Amino acid sequence: MIETDFILKAYSLEKNTKGSITWKTPSNIALVKYWGKQEPQIPENASISFTLDACFTLTTLEYSKSKSTQGGSFEVYFEGEKKDDFKPKIQQFFERIEQYVPFLNYFDFVIKSRNSFPHSSGIASSASGMSALALCVMSIEKALNPEMTDEYFNKKASFLARLGSGSACRSIEGELIVWGKHNKIKESSNLFGVKFPYKIHNNFKNYHDTILLVDEGEKQVSSTVGHKLMHNHPFAKQRFKQANDNISKISEVLKNGDLKQFIEIVESEALSLHAMMMTSNPYFILMKPNTLKIINKIWEFRTKTKSKICFTLDAGANVHVLFPEHEKEQVNNFIINELIQFCQEKHYICDRIGFGAKQLSNI
Repeated sequence: MIETDFILKAYSLEKNTKGSITWKTPSNIALVKYWGKQEPQIPENASISFTLDACFTLTTLEYSKSKSTQGGSFEVYFEGEKKDDFKPKIQQFFERIEQYVPFLNYFDFVIKSRNSFPHSSGIASSASGMSALALCVMSIEKALNPEMTDEYFNKKASFLARLGSGSACRSIEGELIVWGKHNKIKESSNLFGVKFPYKIHNNFKNYHDTILLVDEGEKQVSSTVGHKLMHNHPFAKQRFKQANDNISKISEVLKNGDLKQFIEIVESEALSLHAMMMTSNPYFILMKPNTLKIINKIWEFRTKTKSKICFTLDAGANVHVLFPEHEKEQVNNFIINELIQFCQEKHYICDRIGFGAKQLSNI
């Protein structure tokens, strides 16, 4: 599909003048990372992610026919508080998607949102937040066009979400989502995320992701700024090639169940992501001392026990501890006894692979 396939060309607003829609949308954790993009929100390399379950955003979009001739307005509330500082990003999102959902300008909106995890701490809050908002918008379009198929609904929701936050396009469905054109992934696209098209080995069913909250504060450098620093990065081309090569490798691993190679790819990807940050101009470091302590503890535990535990990192200090279902008791004991001491106020989130967003209401 191409961009013009997502333009809504005919609709009537006569019946649908007021309503409220709620979506619960998960975050995701990339196994192969994307870091660097072109406009409009096109990735420099393909990425693949686990959809999460316990880390989610709950967003309600209230809409009513606008009384203004100047187009629609909106207000934003996050966790019960009015958030005018969120408005510029949402305004930019609405401007980017307006040509695809032209009915936006006929409504006034109230956006009410909350997370099950700390905002801007390196868990992908923009992914779950923007995908939830995109799904709410698509629910309005579905009401205007009831003949829409579920497949088209999901693709367009992913397409719109991408224009708000790149990784948001990977939070519509589950359990493994690929974003970015890649010759080894059927029907993959730079415009939207697609479900991993091959049978996944049982080793990766019910995979666990325990997130150790090393730093719950806001990141010192946003992902948006970090992506821009890849434009003149001395290692950018090599990094994009490395990531695309790793997509090929991990695709085979997800089919054949090779946990040893899975660990090698996932941990290398995490460290490569942060290496790009540390070698950009200006350079920056999002890891904290306790991030490194946790990583070393994981390596020591794996050597000692032959566990298939591993880690990955998003664009922040927090550590995602990944492990298979059959090791949950052993690894959970290790996390409680050895790792949570390095978390801020001993906070952590027990998560696992999820299966995508859920609509909770439509009034």
